[in-house]
Amino acid sequence: MISTVRDLAAEALFVSYLQPSECPTRAIVEQAITTMILRYGSDGCAAGVATEFGDHPDVAVRRMAWVHAELAEVLAPRMPVLH
Repeated sequence: MISTVRDLAAEALFVSYLQPSECPTRAIVEQAITTMILRYGSDGCAAGVATEFGDHPDVAVRRMAWVHAELAEVLAPRMPVLH
């Protein structure tokens, strides 16, 4: 189940408007993922990824590497704030 959620999040972030040069915050990445899932659904996100890998494989590989680096931070457990 976790890998399915991670895969969907990766596909959604991949097809999002975000660019690595923007250095998006965790909240912005989470919002982009949610927006893309609601807009395109799981099948639409997967289709967008497939299209990019077919049309521009060199760019798509670099983007997917960025996506996985971002998700490592977003999906990492949050540390509780101590007062």
